[in-house]
Amino acid sequence: MDYRRRISKLREMMEENEAVGALIAPGSNFYYLTGINPLGSLERLFLLLIPSEGEPAIIAPQLYENELSTWELGRLFLWHDGEDPYQLFRRVLEENFPKNGKLLVDDTMPVGTLLKAEFLENYKLNTLSLLISELRVIKSHEEIKLLKKAAEIVDKVFYTLLEEKIEGRSEKELAAWIEYLIKSLGADGISFEPIVASGPNGANPHHRPTDRKIKRGDVIVFDYGAKWKGYCSDITRTVVIGEPSEEVKSAYETVKEAQERAFQTVRGGIAAGDVDRAAREYIEKAGYGKYFTHRTGHGLGLDVHEEPYISPGNSTILREGMVFTIEPGIYLPGKFGIRIEDDVFVKKRGIRLTEAKRELMCI
Repeated sequence: MDYRRRISKLREMMEENEAVGALIAPGSNFYYLTGINPLGSLERLFLLLIPSEGEPAIIAPQLYENELSTWELGRLFLWHDGEDPYQLFRRVLEENFPKNGKLLVDDTMPVGTLLKAEFLENYKLNTLSLLISELRVIKSHEEIKLLKKAAEIVDKVFYTLLEEKIEGRSEKELAAWIEYLIKSLGADGISFEPIVASGPNGANPHHRPTDRKIKRGDVIVFDYGAKWKGYCSDITRTVVIGEPSEEVKSAYETVKEAQERAFQTVRGGIAAGDVDRAAREYIEKAGYGKYFTHRTGHGLGLDVHEEPYISPGNSTILREGMVFTIEPGIYLPGKFGIRIEDDVFVKKRGIRLTEAKRELMCI
């Protein structure tokens, strides 16, 4: 990844917004700009400072010295346990960021950092999110390849699920198994806690797995994701144990067709809300409108939820290189839930990154 170019582009955007610099805490923005993803760093002061002029700087605890030894994009300031790192922070800040200027702060900055750094009152603090989101929303060819690899992993996990005995196992057990499979296929880890929602639990879109055991006749929603070199995938497939009822078949085919219609809508130049509308209108015409309770999708990248959001009325124009999910659903309280989700990127038209079967699978 060309981290120097990314920092340079961010600086151009800061200049256009008359900002004197940016403060970035460890997390996806930090990783995007540096390629560094420190573990367990939020307990101690750890910051990337990017001034509008001059070299970037990292302030970090001494214990990360080895991990930061390969960083060559700016200066490195290390502090030891027992020292007050905020004195160092203040010095580096005031030497490189003119007072009273606009300072862009990472939205994930720990509030404790801001409260302890009382000297930040000498600056006009603004959010970094609008600028960094605009920078990150268009994925490079290299990023698309990483996202595709993450998608291939979750596809493989789904086919493994189909081959194994699921009946009699608990939601918690299956969720843990999914996490194991993801890691065994070489992923960095999961992009979020897996959702396994069976029977009436499937009517909760963000159900937390329980001890409920899978029974014959259950409809099961599997929603999970993998991280590959920091980049996330997110897939949902719905299966039935045994023979589905006519009600299940009807709802499933409605969701499947709605997802396909939304996917066929994807192309550069249309609004994100148009993709949402394609799915939502079909579900509404089928009589399930009030049971589709969430947006149709969300962006994917280093975060599993980021821009662009495929939501009602969103006027964000889709552009080549954007990546997002399409995941309509129907949730019938006390009965079951159905969701089908794929990861899609925009080229001239939409291209699916996840490719696992979307037909109703009875196992």
